Amino acid sequence: MNAHLAKFMMYYEVHKLHREGHSLTKIGILLVLNRRTVTKYFSMTEVQYEAYLIEQTDRKKELLAYEDFTRQRLQSHPDTPAAQMHDWLKEHHPAFPKLSAKTVFNFVHWVRTKYNIPKTSVQRHYQMVEELPYGKQAQVDFGEYNLRTTTGQRVKVFFFTLVLSRSRYKYIWFTDQYFTSQLAIQAHEQAFVYIGGIPYEIVYDQDKVFIVNENKGDLILTDQFRNYTRVKSFQLHFCRKADPQSKGKVENVVKFVKQNFLYNRTYYNIETLNDDAMGWLGRTANAMPHGVTLKEPHSEWIIEQKYLKEQMAIPVKTESVLYTVRKDNTISWKSNFYSLPLGTYAGRGTQVGVQTKNDDLLIFTREGTGLCEHKISYAKGIKVINTDHKRDKNKAIGEMIRQVSGLTQDPLQATAWLMTIRTAKPRYIRDQLLLVRQTVEKTEPALVTRAIAYCLTNAIASAVDFTAIIREQQRASQPVQHKIMSLNPLSGTHLTKAMMEPGKSDIQEYQKLLKK
Repeated sequence: MNAHLAKFMMYYEVHKLHREGHSLTKIGILLVLNRRTVTKYFSMTEVQYEAYLIEQTDRKKELLAYEDFTRQRLQSHPDTPAAQMHDWLKEHHPAFPKLSAKTVFNFVHWVRTKYNIPKTSVQRHYQMVEELPYGKQAQVDFGEYNLRTTTGQRVKVFFFTLVLSRSRYKYIWFTDQYFTSQLAIQAHEQAFVYIGGIPYEIVYDQDKVFIVNENKGDLILTDQFRNYTRVKSFQLHFCRKADPQSKGKVENVVKFVKQNFLYNRTYYNIETLNDDAMGWLGRTANAMPHGVTLKEPHSEWIIEQKYLKEQMAIPVKTESVLYTVRKDNTISWKSNFYSLPLGTYAGRGTQVGVQTKNDDLLIFTREGTGLCEHKISYAKGIKVINTDHKRDKNKAIGEMIRQVSGLTQDPLQATAWLMTIRTAKPRYIRDQLLLVRQTVEKTEPALVTRAIAYCLTNAIASAVDFTAIIREQQRASQPVQHKIMSLNPLSGTHLTKAMMEPGKSDIQEYQKLLKK
């Protein structure tokens, strides 16, 4: 009854404040009520509100049959949430009525209050870890962040970070691609060069970049990363994500990079971002005293560097990421579609390699032959199409080769040479054929034949070089003409000036100047 009285007093207070001219939002603030609750109270008459309270009381009575079950479970497991209790009630009582989650929540709260069963939660206890010896350990983690370009477009960047556990000396490296094992190895190599050596142990998350599978606690590494760690001879320690006891140092670095370096930074390109990151490491991340050790990471790194194992660089080749070719001869890359030359799709499973260079997207065959390139679009949902890709070039190029060969004395020889150009310069074969045709049409057939034979013998696959050879042959075949010219100083006038003898200097004067 006291509870009902308190609720009625709240109801009257809502209406009183509204009569005084306060808005519903202001009433909610004054009475510490949700605005929806204030709206509900205001929309009811006294009779409706009394019926509402009776209905709430009846709901609680509807669940009184489950009071003992709920009490026993809460006493055995005080941390049980209302959602789990709701499931237990339905599991152990098939006739449990269909009620809203809010009704069950209120009932569980009522039981807790009645029997004084506060909700408890298991807290994890932490203890400060002693500082590790110099050179003992580094921690590695990955992060990602959305930046804005100068035009306001969103660009996602990914970064690798390594921190030496003792000195807190940090390194970061950014890329615009999702990390693979190959990219992670490249980042390690650059980090080892930056810190001047290799630590004895490196701590990681159980990340798919390194781990293929987990077999009952035995971690199976990717082939590339396993071979790399064998070459570098450092120990690996994998821990759970968000584990401050094991890798809290590097998790703090990831947060530091996002909140201090990347926050409100404008994206221009990945090279500029990495250059800016190196500057940030030098002036802030490794120069400011650490919050725990109160020492400057750079000064501590000077001590730690001599405890690191020697870094022996290994060549790291840039890896093309494979993408599946769609039936319409396009690939989907970062939420956009990029066109490929007609005929690239060769059935299900066709793939091409993709690399980025500055703002260009480079596309290759699986064997490494260049197919095309596009300017990267930072907008999303865009179709980047090169209209030249819509033509079937294979048929057109073959016909051009036949036409150009037909202009020569030996079409078979010419075809063989033109095919070498097609192999060497597939992306520029049309321009090459046009230049060869122009040269052949205005050159004697015999010279063309000799020039083609010379190109085949010397493995020359260039229309420009072919044109130069033709010109050289033309100059060599022309007879040397001796033109006799009569010298008439000063056009026959002022003969006295013509007879003037110029002044002469002593050679000794020049020798003195040179010695000086």
